[in-house]
Formats: sequence, structure tokens, C-alpha cells
Amino acid sequence: MEERERRVYEALDGLGIPYSRHEHPPAFTVAEAVEHWKGIPGAHCKNLFVRNKPGKRHYLVIAGHLKPLDLLALSHTLGDSRLSFASDERMARCLGLSPGEVSPFGLLADERHEVIVVLDEDLTRADSINFHPNVNTATLTISTPDFLRFLKWRGNRLVVVKL
Repeated sequence: MEERERRVYEALDGLGIPYSRHEHPPAFTVAEAVEHWKGIPGAHCKNLFVRNKPGKRHYLVIAGHLKPLDLLALSHTLGDSRLSFASDERMARCLGLSPGEVSPFGLLADERHEVIVVLDEDLTRADSINFHPNVNTATLTISTPDFLRFLKWRGNRLVVVKL
């Protein structure tokens, strides 16, 4: 087991957050992951790591996997300059992850709490929610209240918006 995955379980266990782990073949995109989500309850998400135009702010955008996202509209909602996908290098530096592994659990690597989390309001109403545990060969299911508790514990700025 990779260290970045082990850190996820240690954090959840330390917070007393129960989870269900579902192993599957590597899934680099939502389209690939959908095949492996059959039978896994809860909201399934897409996680996008983006930056503003000057590259001074980074956002982890979490939305339902079927929800269309308009980055231009989101930049207006957030009151920031144009958003675009961050480079692989930025992703590795900020979240310790590679493309296809983006997850809110990557916030464990953001020791300075620089990444702003943007969460779709609709997800807050789900009973449970699913994310990669920083590797794309598994999916973790946790309750949504526990996920929100994890985010609060991490200390990153959280913005809940209607996407």
C-alpha cells in the first residue's frame, strides 16, 4: 500500500470516521470509474484541480459525476479570474497526486492549507459520498456528515456553491 493511501486510512481512523473500501481496476476518468461503481451506494463525484489565471489560487472542485461544469461561470461565482486546469506539476506539489487520482484526501498533502475546496451544494444532501483514497484502484464510501467533518478538520477554506 502506498504511503499516500495509508495516510487516508490513518486520518479517517484517527477521526473515528467509518468507511467502506471497494477495490477495482485503475480508473483514470469518471467514464472509466462508472463501470466499477455499480453496486457502490452513495454519491459519486468528479474532482477537478484548477487554478486561477495568475496561478496564485488553487481550487479543488467537487461535483456530482454527472453534473456539467462551466469553469468560466464558476470563476464568476467565486469572484476570481478565469479558471483553468492546473498542471500535473502543480497537482503533485499541492495535493501529492497525479492525474486520475484527484481526491479531497489529497488535502492531507496540503500542509499550508492553500487549496480552496469548492463543493457542490447538491452533494451536501447525499447520505454518503465516494472518493478515491489517493489511488485510483479503490473507492471509499463515507457518510456525507463525516466527509464534511474531515474537511473541517483539514482546515482548508471551504466554499459551498450551487453548480
